[in-house]
Amino acid sequence: MNKTLTRSFFFAACLLSVFLTIAGCTKGTSSTPGTPPTLVTMDVSTTASGTGAYSGGLITTTLTETLSGLGVCWSSSNQNPTTADSKTTDTATVMSYASKTTGLTPKTTYYLRAYAISASGTSYGNTIQFTTGADLSGLGGTVSTVAGSATTGFADGTGSSAVFDSPQGLTIDASGNIYVADSFNSAIRKVTPSGVVTTVSGTGSIGYIDGPVASAKFYAPQSLVADAAGNIYVADFGNNMIRKISANGTVSTLAGSGDAGYADGTGNKATFNSPRGLALDAQGNLYVADQGNNLIRKVTAAGVVTTIAGKTTAGYVDNATATTAQFNQPNGIALDAQGNIYVADLQNYAIRKITSAGVVTTVVGGLKLSTLISNPGALTFDAKGNLFISDQNGRVLELTASKVLLSLAGKTATAGFTDGQGTSALFNAPQGLAADASGNIWIADSNNNSIRKLVPPSGI
Repeated sequence: MNKTLTRSFFFAACLLSVFLTIAGCTKGTSSTPGTPPTLVTMDVSTTASGTGAYSGGLITTTLTETLSGLGVCWSSSNQNPTTADSKTTDTATVMSYASKTTGLTPKTTYYLRAYAISASGTSYGNTIQFTTGADLSGLGGTVSTVAGSATTGFADGTGSSAVFDSPQGLTIDASGNIYVADSFNSAIRKVTPSGVVTTVSGTGSIGYIDGPVASAKFYAPQSLVADAAGNIYVADFGNNMIRKISANGTVSTLAGSGDAGYADGTGNKATFNSPRGLALDAQGNLYVADQGNNLIRKVTAAGVVTTIAGKTTAGYVDNATATTAQFNQPNGIALDAQGNIYVADLQNYAIRKITSAGVVTTVVGGLKLSTLISNPGALTFDAKGNLFISDQNGRVLELTASKVLLSLAGKTATAGFTDGQGTSALFNAPQGLAADASGNIWIADSNNNSIRKLVPPSGI
C-alpha cells in the first residue's frame, strides 16, 4: 500500500481529459442549431498578492454549435462586463473551464462573469462582485510538533516519545482532544492538546473485528470524525467499511460488506471501494469520499447508503446535475455552515463544491492549474468559515472566508521535518487536518509520523 496514495491512473485521467475537451467543446451535440449556451460563473477566489483571481465558467445547456471563444471578462467600473473589457481566453474541459486573471490592483472592487462566443452571439453568465485584498503573500503560520517523531513504530507516550506509522485523518472532540487514524498501525490514537498519546482501539495489526475497543481491529483507517455525543466514525479504508466507535467503547460496523464494490443499500448490503474522507452534518449524516469508486456517498445514522455525486468512471466534469459530474480519486471532504460539500479531488488537482441543489463546480484549482494545489488531501473549516487544505506535496493552504487563497506553511515539492514559520516550516506528505475551538490547525504529517500544530497568522 502506497503511503501517500496519490499517483494511480494519472496518465489515463490526462488522456481522458484531452479526449473530452476535443469531443465536448469543438462540435455541436444536438441537431437543433442556433441556440446560444447558458453559463454559470464559477466562484471567484483571489491570490494572496491581491493582483490576480481564479474563476471560470460552467456551460449548463447542450451545445448546438461550435464555440469560437470562451473565458471570463472583468472590469472595475462596468458592473456588467463584456468581452470589450479585460478578458481571458480559455479551453473547456467537457462543459467547464478554469480561468486565472492577472494584472489586478490590490484593494479594488471588480465585476466578473463568464462568457462564450458562438455563431448566435456572445452569452454571459451571472456577474460576481469581488474585492481584491491587500498583499498578504508575506504572511505565514507558525508550526510546532506536538507528538511523534520521524521514527516509525507503535508506542504510546508524551511528545516525541510517542510513535506513529503514517498517521492520516484527524478529528477533535468537544474537549479538544485529537483523534488520529494511525493508518499503518491500523489503530485509532488519542492525543491531548499537551501531547499525551494513548491508543483508543486497534492492536497494531490489520484485521476486522467488531466489539470492545481493546480487541477490535481495523485495516489502514484513513479518516475519522467525532460527533457531539462522543462517538467516532472511521473510514476503514482496507476493509471498505464505515465503522463506529461508540462513546461506551464498542466498535461496530455502520455500513459496508467488506468487499470492494459499488452498491447503495443499508448496512452490509452497501459496498465501498477504499473510502477515504469523512464529514458529518448536524443531522448525524456522514458524507464519504469513496475514493476507489470516484463517488461522494451519504450514510445515515441508520446505515442507509446513497450516492450523492459522481460516476464510477474517473473524469473531470462540473455539472448542474451531481450524478453526471465526475471526480478522479476524491480524497478529503468537508461541509460548510450552509451544508455545501467541499471535496479535495486528488487527481484533478482541484477543490470542488457540491451545493444542496446538486450543482458541482470547481472552487479553485483544476487540470489547467495543477500546480496551484498539486495533491489536495484533507479539508477542514474553522468556526469563521475559513477552509484549510493539505497539499500532500508539502504545504498547508487556506482559502479564507473572503475567498483569498494563502499558502500558510511549507514549500511545494520540498519534503522535510522542520518547525518554524511560513516557508521555513517543512512537512513530508501532510494529510489530515482539524481545526480546534481556538482556530489552531492540527496536521497529520504522515511521512514524518507526527502530529503538528499550525497557528494561523494574525492580520488576515
